[in-house]
Amino acid sequence: MKLLSYTHQGRTHFGALRGDEDIVALDGHGYDDLRAALEADALPALAKLAAMLPVSHRLADVRLLPPIPSPEKIICVGVNYGKRNEEYQDGSAPPAYPSVFPRFPGSFVGHGEPLLRPPESEQLDYEGEIAIIIGKAGRRILADDAWSHIAGLTCLNEGTVRDWIKHGKFNVTQGKNFDASGSMGPWMVTADEFDPAAPLTVTTRVNGELRQHDATDNLMFPFAELIRYISIWTTLQPGDVISTGTPIGAGVRFTPPRFLKPGDVVEVEVSGIGVLSNPVADETIASEQGAIHA
Repeated sequence: MKLLSYTHQGRTHFGALRGDEDIVALDGHGYDDLRAALEADALPALAKLAAMLPVSHRLADVRLLPPIPSPEKIICVGVNYGKRNEEYQDGSAPPAYPSVFPRFPGSFVGHGEPLLRPPESEQLDYEGEIAIIIGKAGRRILADDAWSHIAGLTCLNEGTVRDWIKHGKFNVTQGKNFDASGSMGPWMVTADEFDPAAPLTVTTRVNGELRQHDATDNLMFPFAELIRYISIWTTLQPGDVISTGTPIGAGVRFTPPRFLKPGDVVEVEVSGIGVLSNPVADETIASEQGAIHA
C-alpha cells in the first residue's frame, strides 16, 4: 500500500494511492495524519478502508508533502555504502559504527516542490537515499526484530550545502539543515510490500543524467543494524525517519564539482517505491525594506 500526505484547497490530508492517479483520503476516520495512524497501529484497518472508500482526489490536483510531515526525529546515516569510504581517499579503515546526524522537518519538501539553493552558498548538492519510516516504538531493538518496527520505506534526497558542513569541527548539522534543501516522498510504501532479504536499488539522476546507483546489499550497516544501533541510545517512535546513506557520485566528488543550480531537476528512484522528483530554484528572501531579492 502506498500512503501519502498532501494538501488540497488549503487543507491537509493523508490517504492511499489507488492505481497510478487516484487518492483515497483516510483522514477523518479516527486519525488526523499518518503519524497518528502509525502510533495507533492502524495500518491494517486503513488498508481495508482504502479498498472500500471512494476516490477523493486525483494525484495531479494535490500538493504532496513528505509522507510524515512532522516526525519527532529524522536521523541520517553518512558513509554507509561500501565504496563511500574509499571515495574519501584518506586511507581510513571501514567504520566500526554508523555515522549519524539529525535533520529537521523543515529541511525537507515533498515530491514536485522546489529544492531551494540558499543565497549564502552555491554548493547545494544531492544525495539519493532510501529512508525507513518507523511504525512501532522501541528501545534497544534486536536486529532480528528490526523489520517488525518498520512501517514502510520512502525515497529521500538528503540535499546538502557542502561548504556549510565544514563550519563545525565535529558536526555537519549546519549544511544538512537549510530549509527546503532536501526532499522526501512521493509516498511511503508499507513494509509488507518488501522482502527483507531482497536488495533494493537507489538511483539518482540530474536532468536525466545518471549520477548515483547502488544496492542495499552493499550497505556496511544494513537496515536492521541501523535500527539496532540507533535504538540503543534513543527510543524510536512511530513516524521517525532513518535515512540510510547515499552511494558514491554526489556532485562534490566530480572534478570540478557539479553542484545544483536553478532549473536543474533531481530524481531519486528506489526499486519498489517509485521516483522522487524535484526542480531546483534559488531561495528568495525579503529584505528589511520588504523587497524581494535572490
